Amino acid sequence: MRVDKRSRDVPEAHDARAGVELLSVREQAVGSRGRAERLRTVADDARPAFYALKRGGWRDYITLLHPPYTLWHLSYVVLGAALAPTVRYDRLAATLLAFFLAVGVSAHALDELNGRPLQTRIPRSALVGLGISGLAGAIVIGVIGVVFASPWLLAFVAFGAFIAPAYSLEWFRGRFHSDFWFAFAWGVFPFLAAYYASAERFGLSALVGATAVFALSLAQRTLSRRVRALRRRARSFEGRILYADGVVEDIDGTWALAVDERALMLIGAAISGLSLAALLARV
Repeated sequence: MRVDKRSRDVPEAHDARAGVELLSVREQAVGSRGRAERLRTVADDARPAFYALKRGGWRDYITLLHPPYTLWHLSYVVLGAALAPTVRYDRLAATLLAFFLAVGVSAHALDELNGRPLQTRIPRSALVGLGISGLAGAIVIGVIGVVFASPWLLAFVAFGAFIAPAYSLEWFRGRFHSDFWFAFAWGVFPFLAAYYASAERFGLSALVGATAVFALSLAQRTLSRRVRALRRRARSFEGRILYADGVVEDIDGTWALAVDERALMLIGAAISGLSLAALLARV
């Protein structure tokens, strides 16, 4: 997976309003150990994702699913069905299974095939097999929906069959591997697909919901891009923060990652809970 560079705003040396001073410190050959910066070599011990398990065996396959993100995107399926005028639980179950196969299995397997961002030891042949079988299973479910529910679902099936490999394998020079397509393909698309599968039409709630889901997906992308870059590309963290009250805080890996990763976990949990609550309100 391509990780785009993201510049980070850095406060000026003195900011009276924030009362924070950011000092860049380089390790010196001679000096007090207490004043020397903490230097952490990331490549030696960092996991490629906060949810990644220890490498090897069955753990690689769990990591491959990107569990918190897969649950996040499947929550959009539940939310779409819950906001539809009519909730058809059999179609919701089928849509959930289809997107689990297409996104959770196929897209993530193809993504790992394209550069090993999760650094798993899963054989290439297994990744190819998961990518093809997962997408094929989703297409079969979609075709069944076309036959027994609505022929207009064919448009969703065709788009899904294209965007999963196009995004993950960065077809067309990565044209579809962007913030917009991430938000549309993994946020808006599952939401609208589930909505239409139940309602067989789009209402105002579909438009408003899709807009909200698009914004949430962009927020996820913004946070996760920086986290991925730090975990997978950064070699060391250097420096310290000197606060106005004299407290000094070392900049290390935990400092750089904790806030964004905590935000990702909390937002993901909130979306899952909100989607379930919306569905339960329809029971």
